[in-house]
Amino acid sequence: MTQSIAQYMFKICILGDGGVGKTTLINHYLTGVFKDQLEITIGVDFYVKKLQLNGRRVSLQIWDFAGEDRFRFILPTYLFGAVGAIFIYDITRFSSFRNFNRWMQVFEEGRKKNGTKIPLLMVGNKKDLDYKRVVSFDDARAIVDSYDGLQEYLECFAKSGENVPYLFERLANLIIERYK
Repeated sequence: MTQSIAQYMFKICILGDGGVGKTTLINHYLTGVFKDQLEITIGVDFYVKKLQLNGRRVSLQIWDFAGEDRFRFILPTYLFGAVGAIFIYDITRFSSFRNFNRWMQVFEEGRKKNGTKIPLLMVGNKKDLDYKRVVSFDDARAIVDSYDGLQEYLECFAKSGENVPYLFERLANLIIERYK
């Protein structure tokens, strides 16, 4: 007797300031290749990644939001239907970490329209530039521990791909667990 493989499709949103490496990180996840020069995201970009996860076929619809203030107003609308999100900041740029609260205000507005609480991860990017670090691991962990809704904090390195697949697979697993 053959067992059918469960199939899931998840809409996830990636948010954070411009220049923190959101698109680079997504590109590395999709292609396995680091591209140093990518076009700036205007509004929102959309990607799909299919993967096998614990015997399940999973399709991730990855929505990459522009980080500039002028595009932030569209985020609540695009959060509709999302079942997970990732907030990314640059460990070498304190302003991108400080803006977490501004992003979360917009995120909460969208989440209220969505009518549900969704798993959210916080990611410190550019771990390769640790020697330029201005946001400590402990400061980031403190935000995660104090903010209801943040599931986990991790750091990654989009250039090498360190923790990049784990990040997306972890979020997918959190979503699957939520809907069991």
